[in-house]
Amino acid sequence: MTAIAWLDRPYLLLLGHGLAVTIVLAAVCVTLALALGFALALAGRHRWGLPLTHAYTAAFRNTPLLLQLFFWYFGAMALLPEAARVWLNSPHALWPTPETLAATLGLTLYTAAYFAEDIRAGLRGVPAGQWEAALAIGLRPAQAFRFVVLPQALRISAPALIGQIMNAVKNSSLTMAIGMAELSYTSRQVESATFKTFQAFGFATLGYVLLIVLIETGWQIWRRQRPVWTR
Repeated sequence: MTAIAWLDRPYLLLLGHGLAVTIVLAAVCVTLALALGFALALAGRHRWGLPLTHAYTAAFRNTPLLLQLFFWYFGAMALLPEAARVWLNSPHALWPTPETLAATLGLTLYTAAYFAEDIRAGLRGVPAGQWEAALAIGLRPAQAFRFVVLPQALRISAPALIGQIMNAVKNSSLTMAIGMAELSYTSRQVESATFKTFQAFGFATLGYVLLIVLIETGWQIWRRQRPVWTR
């Protein structure tokens, strides 16, 4: 009999729900953070955008994620008018809870700062001669960036981006501090209700390990199918 079988079905369902919330939260935040990080990296290529990019990455990379989550959930919420706070805390069918909003916003902004630096590093890693050669054969600047510079930059930054995606999955566990019912939160609930510490936290540990292994496996399969990415 496995350790998981020691838990009753309702508790396994609760843990499964927490795992699903972790997957959705991480997927949404990574998608939004990639878009924001890419925009910041592009802005950093221009004189007007470089100070903005530096200020953003410095602010979000040099402060703890937990503190940022507290700010968005408690601090920013307190700045809203009372009517807005009441509305946000009321149940709505098609609107996320305050915990979900704060968790998504905090994790997205934090992760985007790391994505931006990784993508900027990839762009800087492309030799200037590649850009000049693309222009020399008649490509417009936008075409040179899209078809010559960007693919090479993504190849350079891909391993670091994959690492940050894994970090985003693990960092999502911190959202339990603001009441987000993800895997760490539900495992704590199950442990409190059953006093089966090993089973509850063991399930959570295996869940995170499984997600990281799936990401790593997917990346390795991608690399094997596209050998150019390994050069």
